[in-house]
Amino acid sequence: MNHAIPLWLYVLVMACVTYAVRMTPLVLFRKKIHSVFVRSFLYYVPYAVLGAMTIPGIFYSTDSVYSAAAGLAAALVASFAGRSLLFVAVAACAAAYLAALIVPLF
Repeated sequence: MNHAIPLWLYVLVMACVTYAVRMTPLVLFRKKIHSVFVRSFLYYVPYAVLGAMTIPGIFYSTDSVYSAAAGLAAALVASFAGRSLLFVAVAACAAAYLAALIVPLF
């Protein structure tokens, strides 16, 4: 291996950072959180992070913004209708594919 820093050092640093991020709330918040604002904020953080990571990936996944928007719209409609995750994924892929076929015609 010709790298200046060995691979195991990268893995060790990554493990320490991951452990610190997961352990900090356990150390800082020993009692139950009674604030309604903080509890609601912490409740919605995973959804906000997932949306912030997913939405840009959707629009850069295809060559056309229109096909990506069609896939996103199909996924939103199917998910709000209460369909399964597999159905939502297939509907989004099918809508993006069909939109990619139709968009060049205009």
